[in-house]
Amino acid sequence: MSAVHVRSLLVPSLLLALTAACATQDTAPSASAAAPGGGAASVRDDVSAPDVVKIAVGSADHTTLVTALKAADLVDVMSATGPYTVFAPTNAAFDALPAGTVDGLLKPEKKSDLSRILQHHVTTSALSLDFFEDGQEIGMVDGTRAKITHRDGATYIDDAKVIASVRASNGWVHVIDKVVLPKS
Repeated sequence: MSAVHVRSLLVPSLLLALTAACATQDTAPSASAAAPGGGAASVRDDVSAPDVVKIAVGSADHTTLVTALKAADLVDVMSATGPYTVFAPTNAAFDALPAGTVDGLLKPEKKSDLSRILQHHVTTSALSLDFFEDGQEIGMVDGTRAKITHRDGATYIDDAKVIASVRASNGWVHVIDKVVLPKS
């Protein structure tokens, strides 16, 4: 058999094998599959960078925040495209509030108060820690302002110290050591 004849048989055979392999295998990872319940937060996505809610859900230090987001019906909103910068109080920050405060805010009749407090922890831009300047005031989603200060090499929002920062697919999560309450 000549080399030309072998090549003329080999090329179509390889193309057929590749076509069959592509037709029977899904070579791209599944980006998402809807979970029961609907809404952006219910989409399972093991491929992309996590959004601000998934970062909080994945943190053992933010279970109270996640519970509050659920009680205020803000999970789907915060899972959306954004961009958002979230100042995320730790469980210890919520625990430092006066006794009964968190339990009271989680009651259905306090949903609007809880929502306002949570919205005071969010601004609608993706702002890294390097963006903030000493004395700067930033507008929060609740319509009020919060003040940024730099002390002893740390960044603060009002009186809450930023202790960590995590980039999210829809913004930034800056972990803080206190709950920041809007000024009345």
